[in-house]
Amino acid sequence: MQYKKTHRRAALVTAAVSAALALTACQPGDGPGAAGAASAAPSVAPSGAPSAGAASSGVPDSAASKPSGSGASAAPVAGASRAVTPSAGTAKACTPTDLNAAVYQAVHRPVGTGTGAAIVEFTNVSKQPCVVQGHPTVAGAGNGSPQHNAPLSVTRSGSASPVRLAPGGKAWTKLTFVQVQGEADGYCVSGSTPVVYPTLVVGLPRAGQHQVAMSDGQFAECDNKVTVTAVSAVKPS
Repeated sequence: MQYKKTHRRAALVTAAVSAALALTACQPGDGPGAAGAASAAPSVAPSGAPSAGAASSGVPDSAASKPSGSGASAAPVAGASRAVTPSAGTAKACTPTDLNAAVYQAVHRPVGTGTGAAIVEFTNVSKQPCVVQGHPTVAGAGNGSPQHNAPLSVTRSGSASPVRLAPGGKAWTKLTFVQVQGEADGYCVSGSTPVVYPTLVVGLPRAGQHQVAMSDGQFAECDNKVTVTAVSAVKPS
């Protein structure tokens, strides 16, 4: 269930977020705790550079699978983006302007009353195929203020493989947070105070920083830690 707002929690959260967002933005990078400037809307940011490694291989283009808000796929469906194979053609690395980002709460998440886990979906909005690869960076941020963010400590899960996106193709990553427990203000098992962020700034290696917000809530988590999966052509649940 979604983390509930109360007057009491609002005061607690406002103080915690104000302190966290006083930090200046980190430079984009392919490692934990790094997040940088993004576009003011939950979309793409004008930064990033092609990856030489990602541009060396690819697969034949395929049309995108249609997004579903909370469903899961055990394997790529027909028409979905597919992982790069060495024997196929080539494609450039995706740039920030090639991608649009969206986020929604995951179906499978830790027990508790916070966000628990979220799925970030990247769509190739350009007219050419491009390649994404790697684990994202994650930072909490205010609405419209991606340059003032609080980087979260990232633990990477799984190995990263290049994913080639045809125009309209999609790739996903799952973010799993340290869950908030209890009702009202909630509490953290560690003893720390729960924190709520209106938006997240999610960075992809070579593909820039992307600010995202859920349409039905905020991001409530503990300890400013997150476990992330590598970007994949298979949608997690």
